[in-house]
Amino acid sequence: MSLQDTAGSRPSWVDHDLYPFKSRFVELNGHTLHYVDEGSGPILLMLHGNPTWSFEYRDVIKALRGQFRCIALDHAGFGLSVAAPGYGYQPADHADVLVAFLDHLNLSNITLVAHDWGGPIGFFAAEQRPERFERLVLAQTWAWPLDGELVISLVSRMMRLSFGRELARRSNFFVNTLIRIGHRRRKVSQVEMTHYQQALATRERRLACANLPGAITGSREFLAKVEDGLSLVDHLPTLIIWADSDFAFGKHYRERWESKLPNHTTVIIKGAGHFVQSDAADDMSQAIRNWWSGSAGGNVSGG
Repeated sequence: MSLQDTAGSRPSWVDHDLYPFKSRFVELNGHTLHYVDEGSGPILLMLHGNPTWSFEYRDVIKALRGQFRCIALDHAGFGLSVAAPGYGYQPADHADVLVAFLDHLNLSNITLVAHDWGGPIGFFAAEQRPERFERLVLAQTWAWPLDGELVISLVSRMMRLSFGRELARRSNFFVNTLIRIGHRRRKVSQVEMTHYQQALATRERRLACANLPGAITGSREFLAKVEDGLSLVDHLPTLIIWADSDFAFGKHYRERWESKLPNHTTVIIKGAGHFVQSDAADDMSQAIRNWWSGSAGGNVSGG
């Protein structure tokens, strides 16, 4: 049975040993949203990108739930979340859903933990509800139009065409390729791959991941709005966790964040790939602990 058929329940292919959390579901604006809410203490709101889900944060959650309240949401159509009929799957859509989610749970004193598309989506929410946020943790992400990124722009424009989106929906190309090349320190096991593959197992489910690459250029107005709003949150204490072997986000992204967010600490995780929270979970967890306790300062290297 598909996730659409079993919305609101946890499918049997989710391995409890790998993902040992209670699955929570909320009906919101026609969506069935899945999230985990583990531990107690200061809130870490963990947002994933494409083509993943909260599963990528599993080891970070396990490491930090003794000290923090770790909330990890699956965007509508990703992971175990089921989107409402007619949903657009655009970053602005995901951002609006996130704002509604924060309001529904009445979350405050939030530390945003943003990766990949979780950056622009999360920053939009923070700019709409700045009173709810108090810190930022950024890893391999951005929050501005990518006008100068030639290769990324070309791929994005191709994915805006119907044949590009159809190609992505016919196969699980994004999962089967990006998850593997996005891990540099370790090899992803087949059982881990199954959790990413099953979350986007059908042509219908892959609509979520097929739309976001085209949105890199197609959602320029949204991304420009997010960048313009950074002044609302750029004073917040910020931890920049950066993997130096990412195929997608090089050091110039990190440097741009450092220039935009003056109240930052940077931790460079050597040898880690794009999915740093899965590839180097121990280093990422320790970086957050050190930064929170105030023992990490300036630019340091992890791993």
